[in-house]
Amino acid sequence: MAASIETLKQRELFFAEEPPGQAQRAYELLKGLDDLQVEPGTQPNSLSISYDLLNYSLSGLEKALIKQGFSFDKGVLRQIDRKLVQYSEEVEYHNLNTRERPTKSRDREIFVKAYDSQLHGDYDNTPEDLRDYK
Repeated sequence: MAASIETLKQRELFFAEEPPGQAQRAYELLKGLDDLQVEPGTQPNSLSISYDLLNYSLSGLEKALIKQGFSFDKGVLRQIDRKLVQYSEEVEYHNLNTRERPTKSRDREIFVKAYDSQLHGDYDNTPEDLRDYK
């Protein structure tokens, strides 16, 4: 499947202050990966990364870096931001791989069949020949 505009992601990784030099070491490590662009970030301890969601995810990249001994900024807002991005990427990736259910285009037909099979409020038990007598 070819990359589309919707699956191209640009994220920023924020590393912890200690140990120093993490961003530079991570840059050297990540620049060797195929289909991943990495540049210095907007802050001294950050990297800007671009990737296709079909090839990488923020969660996967962070887990790989943590296994290599890197640590990320543990500020509350940074953690919330990372968790939100990880969740949204997981949902988006799942939705990309899910086939559309065939009932989606048949919603009206299914509703009509269910409605026809049940009694409605306008149902009259009186036999037709006795309905006109008052």
